[in-house]
Amino acid sequence: MTPDIIVIGGGAAGLMAAGTAAECGARVTLFETNEKVGRKLFITGKGRCNVCNDCDVQGVLQNVPVNPRFLYSALGCFSPADVMAFFENHGVPLKTERGNRVFPVSDKSADIIDALFTWVKRSGVTIVHETVESLALQDGRVTGVQAHGRVYPADRVIVATGGASYPQTGSTGDGYRFARAAGHKIVSPNGSLVPLVTPGGCEALMGLSLRNVQVTVFENNKKIWSDFGEMLFTHFGLSGPLILSASAHMRHFGSKGYHIEIDLKPALDEKTLDKRLLSDFDKHKNSDFINALGDLLPRKIIPEVIRISGIDPRAKVNGITKTQRAALLHTLKHFLVVVSGKRPIAEAIITTGGVSVKEVNPKTMESKKCAGLYFAGEVLDVDAYTGGFNLQIAWSTGRLAGLSAAQQEEG
Repeated sequence: MTPDIIVIGGGAAGLMAAGTAAECGARVTLFETNEKVGRKLFITGKGRCNVCNDCDVQGVLQNVPVNPRFLYSALGCFSPADVMAFFENHGVPLKTERGNRVFPVSDKSADIIDALFTWVKRSGVTIVHETVESLALQDGRVTGVQAHGRVYPADRVIVATGGASYPQTGSTGDGYRFARAAGHKIVSPNGSLVPLVTPGGCEALMGLSLRNVQVTVFENNKKIWSDFGEMLFTHFGLSGPLILSASAHMRHFGSKGYHIEIDLKPALDEKTLDKRLLSDFDKHKNSDFINALGDLLPRKIIPEVIRISGIDPRAKVNGITKTQRAALLHTLKHFLVVVSGKRPIAEAIITTGGVSVKEVNPKTMESKKCAGLYFAGEVLDVDAYTGGFNLQIAWSTGRLAGLSAAQQEEG
């Protein structure tokens, strides 16, 4: 018997689930609130769409800090190599960049969305632009969904509504409500890949962008993560690609303390940097100290570096001692910023938390609480670091949910 399947959510996981189930012969209806599918996909990777990471399954799992073992079956079903082959076969040439990040050759996320949309339509999926209000539940199983005041019957329902981050893309947390109604536990949602807040903000440095710096994260004074890249000071604290990546490793605000250290000159070791300082000091030996660092640093950060180093900004350069120079050197290599928290979940790229994976069958993505109900993508309590890994989770869980829902025999 051909199953009727409803997929809630037209993002990465929902589109993959819908197309896969339809290819397996199911009658599939996809519900999407927005006028167009793939709203969040459109803005990922700064509009370029970091499709996945060109690594093996183990490489993906190493970048999933929460519940990686839950993903074994999903990644076995649809690995990064499978994702790349899928898009190449659907007319999107791909390229691999730094950190094995995979992008469309065109650098346009629209090409990924168009390929998915064309495939889904050709597979026979019906797309309904309505907001699902609730699940229809009866005797411990799902029987359809309610939308716009009417019930749409279905044998199986796949919830792929996303998390609670970027609500403007349609991720409003509805999936958590549906799951709760079906008896599921929700692990409290929080933002991941999100800007960071510092005590009192960073008003003095607001708008300053630093390229090619190294950021190291400390949890209770223990180093837990480090990487190179670009960051930005804002009125509330810190942002930029490097900071968003760092935030995913900072998961215990409230119970643990965090600070970051910025190496402002990571290309120079301390000895080389000291030589550079001596050269600059010689050049500006009769100047005030505050006027001697312009060749080395962006103007906006100089007063802050001097303040932290503890040197009088009006001191003459030729009077600066070796001890004072050592303090300056330490500041340049270990510019310390205390972090007090994260920005709200609405500003996060990814949601950590969601439907507890203990109550979802990892081999099928079906609910253990409600027959015929499946979950895929960010609504689940799995999330990853940056680099294409979060989209990989969406593709893999969507694929497995679509296959399972289409093939599942009635119990």
